[in-house]
Parts: sequence; C-alpha cells; structure tokens
Amino acid sequence: MTSPQNDPAPQPPQGHTHTHAHTHSHGPAAPVSRHLRKVIAAVLIPFATAVVVGLIAFWPGGVPDHERTGVGFDRQTQDGKVVQVVKVDCADVNAAQVPPTGDTSTPSGREAVNEQEGECAKATVEVTSGDDKGRRFVEVVQPDAPRQLKEGQGVVVAYAPDAPRDLQYSVIDVNRKIPMALLAGIFALAVVLVGRMRGVMALVALAVSFAVLTLFILPAILQGSNPLVVAVIGASAIMLAALYMCHGVTARTSVAVIGTLISLLLIGLLGSLFIGWASLSGNTDDNTGLIKGLYPDIDMSGLLLAGVIIGSLGVLDDVTVTQTSAVWELHQADPEMGWKGLYRAGIRIGRDHIASVVNTLVLAYAGAALPLLLLFSIAQSSVGTVANSELVAEEIVRTLVGSIGLVASVPVTTVLAALVVSADRAGPGGAQAATAAPARTGRGRRRKTG
Repeated sequence: MTSPQNDPAPQPPQGHTHTHAHTHSHGPAAPVSRHLRKVIAAVLIPFATAVVVGLIAFWPGGVPDHERTGVGFDRQTQDGKVVQVVKVDCADVNAAQVPPTGDTSTPSGREAVNEQEGECAKATVEVTSGDDKGRRFVEVVQPDAPRQLKEGQGVVVAYAPDAPRDLQYSVIDVNRKIPMALLAGIFALAVVLVGRMRGVMALVALAVSFAVLTLFILPAILQGSNPLVVAVIGASAIMLAALYMCHGVTARTSVAVIGTLISLLLIGLLGSLFIGWASLSGNTDDNTGLIKGLYPDIDMSGLLLAGVIIGSLGVLDDVTVTQTSAVWELHQADPEMGWKGLYRAGIRIGRDHIASVVNTLVLAYAGAALPLLLLFSIAQSSVGTVANSELVAEEIVRTLVGSIGLVASVPVTTVLAALVVSADRAGPGGAQAATAAPARTGRGRRRKTG
C-alpha cells in the first residue's frame, strides 16, 4: 500500500498536493522569507523600543496623594453588613413635612407624603473592615428608595470623619464582590475550555492590558503627563502584548500590528482635530468635574481623546487580525494569486466584517448613553438639539472617529498583508520553499530525504 502512494508523488505540485499540504499545516506552515522577516523587524523593533522607552520615561510611580473631599467616589469607604432590619412608621423617623396644600402632583410632594405615611425600614449596619470594625450604626431606608436593605446583606459604607459621631457612617452601595468574582470565574473558565492554550494566553494578555491601564496610563495622567502621549504609549504596549501573546510572534501577527498602528494614528489625528474643532472640553458631568477639581492641571480634552484611542483599540485588534489571517489563508489556498487578487478577495471579506463591527461600536456607545438619551426624549428635544449638546456630541465624535479608524483599518491591513505574502513568493525561500516544506509531511515524501 505504501509504494503505490509513493509513485505519483513526484508529479505535481498542483492542486492535490496543495490541498494536502494545507490540511496538515496550521497557521505558520508557510513562513515568509528571511528577507521579509528582516524588513518587518526593521519596522517593528524600533517601534517596540520606542514604546519601552516611553513607558520608562513616563512611568508615574503611583497615584499622587490628595486630601479626600468626601464627595462622590472620593470618599473613605469600608465594608459593612446589615445585621437587623425592622419596619417602622415613616412619620416616627422622618422630619419631613407634607406640603400644607397636600399637593401630590409634584415629585417632591409625593415624596414628602410617602415619608410621612409609608412604612420605612430601620436597618442596623455593622462595619466589618477598617479601624472601626465592629461598630454599628442605624440607616433609615425610605419606602420608595431604589435600594432596599435586607438582613445579612453585604454593603459598602462611607466614612465622614468630620461629621458628628452618629452620622459618620452611611450606606452608599451594595457589596457585589462575590457575584462579580463568580461571573469573572465563569468567563475565564469558558475562555479556557473553548480556547484552550489560546484562551489561557488571551486571559494573560487581558491581565497585562489591565496592568498597563491601572499601573501606567491612569497614574501617569494623574501625575500631569499629557493624556494623549500617555494613551498612545499605553495603547501601543497593550497592542504589542495582546497580539503577540495571543497569536504568536509571526510575520502574520506583525502585519496586523502595523495595520493597527496606522489605524490608531489616524484615529488620534482625527480625534484631535474634531475634539478641538467642536470645542469639546471633556468636563461634562459630576465625575469629570471632580477630577478637574482634584487635579486642575489635567487636560480634560486630552483625556477625552485618550479615551477614544483606548476604546477603539480592542475592536481594531479584532479587525486587523481577521483581515491578515484571511489574506494568509487565501494565499495558501492559491499561491499563484498576485497581490491585487489577494487584495480584492480580502477586501470582500473585510466589507462583511466591517459592516457588523461598526454597527456593534455604535450600539455599544448608544447603550452606554441610553439614560441620557431617555432624558432628551422626555424633554422632547429635536435631534439637532440633542446632537449639539456637549454630552451627546462627545459620544458622537467618539463613535464616528473610532468607526472611521475601523473602516480604514480594513483596506490598510489587507493591502499590507497582500503585499507581504505576494512579495514573499519571489524572495529566497519563496513559493517553492513554502510549498515544498509542507509537502514533506505527506506519506509520499518519506523516501525523498536524500
């Protein structure tokens, strides 16, 4: 049975042999030539070196200290636990008075009536962390409060050291650490079960991304560094780590990195132009106002642009890797196809991909801003009025600039990948080496060793 298989083996590097080679060669079965690897390295090594130098030069060394204001997120917090809940008459625990007219047509009037006539919850809460661990205080919950407390429930309590002793602690949120940790564990398990080693590397890359974000980008911005420069350095570091860890150190991945880099530069230029042109300050709500109050030297419009760049990076990675892989597979399926043919075939795949990705990006931003859009709908504002408000204009600029970068990444990455694989055919170890190497894996090549 072996020799009949061997006899036709010398014939054809045509159709059947290519099919056989493709089924046995996964991913980098057709490596690019040494010359092209040198060209790609000549581009990426200086870029990676610049990123490392930037990380060292702008490394913040921690978040700068400041005196807490006790406002919003800038409060001292501890863990707590509800140890007892009893129902009491609201009139006994509230000092609010019902309006003399008894008018309940307004929200304030209805709230005042509920505070006098409803049944309130009187919760005893115990502090379970910090210096005052074991200390108890009473929290009164109104009947129409959006968050009701239950006995045994974990809570987050705020500490105000300057307040009277009985009022120093108050419940500000529910402790969600257990369900959040469980959900994260389910996510990690699903990624590992389906992705196996690739999934493990994706989780490691995710951890690296969070580390860069929390240890470099955020503290460096708080230290007063230019948010745009910090975002570009941090996003580049995340991109290099994520792509190479998840997809391997290959020419294919390197082309995706270059395509992502070019698209990020385009997003940065467009974002800078239109954020300035539209006079977007980046200081539009209580949280950004608090940041500006605590750190007045922060460039808030630069912070907005940094958010655009970082927010676009994740989707860009997906698009560029997909396009590069598509072109590589097309080349392996038909090694005789020139770069123009590869580009045309790859761009057809890219059009389908980009249509869904842009829609995803727009809907993601719309979902995040849904409460704000509801407020405008309640006010019966026109589309022009809504779009002109700074809060919505920020999201529109963020969405459109990111989408333009995504759209541009498809032809940019596709043409780069097509040029690389087609040029590789003529280089040393080109088409012949690429096709001959996998062919040896067939049984018919065993005798052709000498």
